[in-house]
Amino acid sequence: MANSKRTLFLKRRLRVRNKLRKINTGKPRLSVHRSSKNISVQVIDDIQGITLASASTMEKDLGFFGKNNVDASAKVGSVIAERAKKAGVEEVLFDRGGRLFHGKVKALADAAREGGLKF
Repeated sequence: MANSKRTLFLKRRLRVRNKLRKINTGKPRLSVHRSSKNISVQVIDDIQGITLASASTMEKDLGFFGKNNVDASAKVGSVIAERAKKAGVEEVLFDRGGRLFHGKVKALADAAREGGLKF
């Protein structure tokens, strides 16, 4: 019996997360969550178990509420880079959350790199 799209996604997400745990040297994780309507990102310190910074299209002051497109992803990426730098974070590990690295996820990552985050 073939695996469903959901189980394949969950396997991929766990595979990415486990690889990040193996190579983690104390750097925070930049975790991306993409739904059909919004995209959100968090900088998470897994050692202490706290969120250092976050950004999302659900924030009304960004002007992309309810939009999940490449422009909105790029804006969220630049905002998270700015907020992470305020929190004292320069280097992160990128957790794409089982999504493929193209389109919206790639636009977010490129904007975060341009904003000064290293990964």
